[in-house]
Amino acid sequence: MKAATGELNLTVITLLAVAAVIAFFWLMWPQIQGTINEQWTNLSVYNGN
Repeated sequence: MKAATGELNLTVITLLAVAAVIAFFWLMWPQIQGTINEQWTNLSVYNGN
């Protein structure tokens, strides 16, 4: 029974960690995408396109 409880705790910790990573990217993606688009635009202007 003790081993099963340990596995359950590890599963819960893993799910929480995955949820935290997903939440981070969910919140930060618009800013990341904006930065990528801005740099892409600057690169296009620099190359004369």
